[in-house]
Parts: sequence; C-alpha cells; structure tokens
Amino acid sequence: MQPIINSQMPEFKVQAYQNGDFKTITSNDIKGKWAIFFFYPADFTFVCPTELADMADKYAKFKEMGVEVYSVSCDSHFVHKAWHDASDSIKKIQYPMLGDPTGVLSRAFGVYIEEDGMAYRGTFVINPKGQIKIAEIHDNGIGRNAEELLRKVEAAQFVAAHPNEVCPAKWKKGDSTLKPSIDLVGKL
Repeated sequence: MQPIINSQMPEFKVQAYQNGDFKTITSNDIKGKWAIFFFYPADFTFVCPTELADMADKYAKFKEMGVEVYSVSCDSHFVHKAWHDASDSIKKIQYPMLGDPTGVLSRAFGVYIEEDGMAYRGTFVINPKGQIKIAEIHDNGIGRNAEELLRKVEAAQFVAAHPNEVCPAKWKKGDSTLKPSIDLVGKL
C-alpha cells in the first residue's frame, strides 16, 4: 500500500449539486486552494445526514479560512438534489455535493467498497499545491466531528505557513507550537 500523505490529488471530472444547480467540478477547480473531500456511504441513510449537517454548520468558518468543502458519495448528482429537497438537515448544505456513481473518486482516494458499491467515511484535506495533507478513514458506523476537522485544518494551514514549527497534541489556533531541535529530544 502506497502512503497517501503528500501524494497528489487525482485528476477527476464529476457532476455535482450545489445551491439549486447542477455543475461540473474538476481537479482544476481545486488547484491553488485548500479543499476538504468528505466521503460518505450514501444519501438517504442514517449517520450521513448528521455528519453533512455538522459540516454545513461549520461551512462559513471553513470558507473564512479559504477552504472549500466537497462532500462525495457514490450517488448521482440527481440523487443529491432529491435528498436536498426531501431532508431538512440536508437543505442546510451550501457546499458542493459531488456525485461519484462510477466510484472513480472513491477508488482514487482508497475508500471504495467494491462489494457494496459505496464509500467508507473518508476525510481528506488537500493543500493549494494539490497534496493530501490529512487522510482519515472511518468504518461506516463511526460518525465524524466537523469541529475537530476544523482544528486539524487550522493546524495544517499553520504548519504550511510556518514550516519550521509543528503543532503538538490538542493544539488550537493561538496556542504555542514547537520548533523541532535536538534541545527538545527527551524533554517533552
């Protein structure tokens, strides 16, 4: 298995539903920006709407940080629209909902479940150079927390802007960081 961290985001072209419109999203749309790819198993399910609504509640903060959120499932963009129209939780979503009915994106990110035709819960943070900086995959019964993801993205952005510093456990924006050196070895 090849490590995914620091690998390049795959090239892609998919259909999406966003704010009442269908649109095409490609890898070129992501270049030069921070992005989150938020894979989930399927529309009209149980844990998924709680996660997507949680991301919707934090979307303005992610946008303020210069980060675009892309939710992805193996449903089509038509199904995303139907779910958006049918669910009060999903109506809150303003970020693009990418359709991946052929599983091309899910396979490229290593979250596709062949026997089920759906994705695991995968979260990937891409930097403006197109490199995957955070990769997290959950079994489908385990929901994610957008607040914790927000903290991780803040840390990734801080480290990108300050390459000689690192963020310790539980670091939050404004907290002290560490400057790796021989002087720290064995003292933390």
